[in-house]
Amino acid sequence: MPKNAPRRLRLFAFALLAALLPVSSYAAPSKADVEAQFETWVQSDLWPEAKANGISQKTFQAAFSGITLNWNLPDLAPPGFPPPKEQKQTQAEFSSPGPYFNEDRLKKLAATGRSFAAQYGSTLKRIEKTYGVPGSIVLAIWGRETGFGAAKIPNSAIEVLATKAFMSTRKEMFRTELVAALHILDGGDVTPADFKGSSAGALGQPQFMPTSYLKYAVDFDGDGHRNIWTSVPDTLASIANFLVKKGWQRDRDWGFEVSIPEAVSCAQEGPDLAKPLSHWASLGIDRNSGKAFPAGEMTAQGMMLVPAGRDGPEFIVTPNFYTIKEYNNSDLYALYIGNLADRIADNGGAFQGRWGDVGKMLRSDVAAMQKALERQGYDVGGSDGLPGYKTRRSIGQWQAKNGMKPTCFPEATMKGKLK
Repeated sequence: MPKNAPRRLRLFAFALLAALLPVSSYAAPSKADVEAQFETWVQSDLWPEAKANGISQKTFQAAFSGITLNWNLPDLAPPGFPPPKEQKQTQAEFSSPGPYFNEDRLKKLAATGRSFAAQYGSTLKRIEKTYGVPGSIVLAIWGRETGFGAAKIPNSAIEVLATKAFMSTRKEMFRTELVAALHILDGGDVTPADFKGSSAGALGQPQFMPTSYLKYAVDFDGDGHRNIWTSVPDTLASIANFLVKKGWQRDRDWGFEVSIPEAVSCAQEGPDLAKPLSHWASLGIDRNSGKAFPAGEMTAQGMMLVPAGRDGPEFIVTPNFYTIKEYNNSDLYALYIGNLADRIADNGGAFQGRWGDVGKMLRSDVAAMQKALERQGYDVGGSDGLPGYKTRRSIGQWQAKNGMKPTCFPEATMKGKLK
C-alpha cells in the first residue's frame, strides 16, 4: 500500500489482514492459564452451587485443598484447546466376544472367589438372608470390578471428578457426580485423603459412582460409616443392595446355558419376549449341563439370549440377568458375572458353546445394515453399529423371510443383499 494512502485506509487494511490470519497464529492458552480458570471456576461457580445444596464451607475447603487439574485423564476438552477428534465409526470393528472370557483369568478369579466365600461365609449368609442375592453373585461382581479389592485405586476422586466437571466431554454429568461426592464427604463416611476412585470417578471396591453410593451404599459392619474402600462387609452388602434396588428376584437363578434346536428360531430373544421356562423346554431347549431346569423356575419368566447368534453359546436367562446389566449395561458383562458366580458356587467351568469367528465387521457396515432393516420396518434398536438383541432378531427375521437359514448375527455376505 502506498505510503501516502489515507491513515484510515491503512488501518482498515491491517485489520483485514489480521482477520484473515489463521487462528493458530494467536497464542493458545497454556495449562497454567487453564489452571487459573479452574481455580476461578471452583470458587465462583462450583462453590455457590455446593453451598445451595447444603455443603458446608469446611467440607468444601477440605475437599479442594491441594486439588489441581489432572491432565492425564481421558476424554478431556480444555477450554481454548482444539476439540478432541471424533472417532469415525468406519475405523472401528466391534470385538469378537470370545476374548472377553479369558479362561485363565476366570479360573484365577473363581479360585480366589471360593476362598473368600469360605472366609466371609457368615457375612455372605447374612447378606443372602437380608437381600436375597446369592453370595456367589456378589463375590463375582466384587472380583470383576476390583479383583476382590486388590486393584489399586490411587486417584483422588475429587480431583478426577472436578477435572471432568470442568473440562471433559461430559461436563454436566460429572458436575452432578462431583456435587454428590461433596455430599459423601459432608456426611463424614470418608475423609478427603481416603476418598479414592478410578480415572472415571467410580469409587472404592464396588466401583460406585457417587450418585450410586448415596443411593445404594450401606453400613453392614455396624461401625456407623458406609465404607466401600476398606470394609469388605460394607462392600459386599452394598453390591447386594444395589441389585435388590434394581429389581433382583429372590430365589431365582441368573440363567442357564442351553442348546436351541435348529428348528427353533433364534429370532425370539429379548426381555420383551419373555415366556415361562416351561414354554422354552417344550420346544426342546435343554440345559447343556444335562441337568433339568429347576422345578421352581418352570412357571417363571425366561428369555432367549444368543449374543453371537447361532455362532456362539446360547442361553435362557431370567430377569436377574438384566438386573446384573444395571451394574454394567453389557450382555457380555452379565454373562461373565453369571459364569464366574457359577464357578464360585458349583465349581462350574467355561461355557460349552464355542464363540465363532464373529465380530470382525466394521461398525459402519453393521450400521448400514441396521438402517436398511429400519427402512424395511424392522426395529433394530438404533443404528449404532453394535448388534444388540433387537438387531440380532431383526436379522434372523429378515433371513427367514428371504429364504436364508437364520443365524441372527450380521455377516459380510449380507452386505450386498441387505440394502
